[in-house]
Amino acid sequence: MAMSLSLDAQAAPTTSTASTDTETLEISNQTGFRAFRAGGFHFKRDEYFAHLSWPGGTHIIPIDVFLRAMMRDVAWGFFYGVVNFDAVFGTINHYGEVTMFAGRFDDAYRSAGRDYSERFQSAALMATFKELLSDWTVAGYDPFAAPMETGVPWGVKQGANDAAITRQRVTAHRMVGLLGDTPLRTDTAGFPVNRQFADVPQDQPVVEAEPGFEHEVSAYNLFGYLSRSDVTWNPSVCSVVGDSLFCPTSEEFILPVEHGNDRCEWFLQLSDEITWDVKDKETGKPRARVLARAGDICCMPADIRHQGYSTKRSMLLVWENGAAKIPQMIAEGTAPVTPVQF
Repeated sequence: MAMSLSLDAQAAPTTSTASTDTETLEISNQTGFRAFRAGGFHFKRDEYFAHLSWPGGTHIIPIDVFLRAMMRDVAWGFFYGVVNFDAVFGTINHYGEVTMFAGRFDDAYRSAGRDYSERFQSAALMATFKELLSDWTVAGYDPFAAPMETGVPWGVKQGANDAAITRQRVTAHRMVGLLGDTPLRTDTAGFPVNRQFADVPQDQPVVEAEPGFEHEVSAYNLFGYLSRSDVTWNPSVCSVVGDSLFCPTSEEFILPVEHGNDRCEWFLQLSDEITWDVKDKETGKPRARVLARAGDICCMPADIRHQGYSTKRSMLLVWENGAAKIPQMIAEGTAPVTPVQF
């Protein structure tokens, strides 16, 4: 199921000069798709590409790459830190406001003085992004699915697939399976076992709670739960203890964005393997390539961006510290960008 992290409420400013200047533009006679504007940024699509423009610059992104990235930016509520659609375009979450940029984290753009950015109120930009995603996603295509599990986004306007792009967020209040919390995934609820997880056992643990604690003591088969995920690269909040969030997910093909961290982020590889490209957050220069196999644990520092590749659908546990104060502490130098200093 889809996820839309409620991060905007973390630190919304009391007064704001962020823009709400967004607009839905005309429908193309050639393709049937609408164009959109947010401040100085303009968006239009054709049969193969998303075309972006801003004062002093233009950019083209293949439409499948653009829609998969846009789906995550929308579903994650702009996520923690930076969501790079590619090396040029993306968003920065300020939790209540969001900066949309072109070239902000690209060395060539910045050194030439050609980078451009504007700051928006999150709700206004999110509304435009949702409308764009709905209009540009054609019938039969699911930007949340692995490429072999969906149709194609190419061509002129042909219907829509709002059912795919408006899935309800999976965010447990305490833990999946507890009374009144996020339910387990089952066949009857519309979550069959994924084709690549056919060998994952589906039995559930037996919990024998003392009388009066039946709804306080619980357990479930996490591997079975993840084997029934109908989306990829979409961390679901499955347990919460204070600011500690366990966000497991199933991964296949490519993480559609390069995620620029604003805090440390822990990865526990639960099954199979993922190759991670790690780059400098500010410049995009390569810093490491990490191969994570089942059982491996790594921490992505707060000063990098990362993108993963998984051929066999794999299971990954993402451990997030959701504390609102961390980005400011890191910016001020009172919190480290790595959990351990060597």
